[in-house]
Amino acid sequence: MANPIKKNLKHIHELLAEAKFIEAMDTYLHDDVELREANGDPKKGKQFNLDFEQDFIDNQLAEFIRYEVKDVAVQGNTSFYTAIMELKLKDGSTMLSEQAVATQWKDGKIYRERYYHT
Repeated sequence: MANPIKKNLKHIHELLAEAKFIEAMDTYLHDDVELREANGDPKKGKQFNLDFEQDFIDNQLAEFIRYEVKDVAVQGNTSFYTAIMELKLKDGSTMLSEQAVATQWKDGKIYRERYYHT
């Protein structure tokens, strides 16, 4: 049987590549999720993270340019991947982020996720 984490991660990447951020989060975040940007404080809870993302989309995002996944590794309940995300913001700037994403999974959902980016 295929690894369910690999299957879920593949679907997440497909959704992100189509700018379906809220759909990906609503489908795959665990209710007790913690998301963390580098050394920042964790954002706790599925609903909090959905609201935070929707606020960013509504107030800062002008245009989605791309989301490209480069490398993926899955072992046990842990996944790791690298990606490039490029967005145009409402202030006219372009946000180009190269990310490494480390994820712990629980019950087929993202339980803890940390983003390291430049």
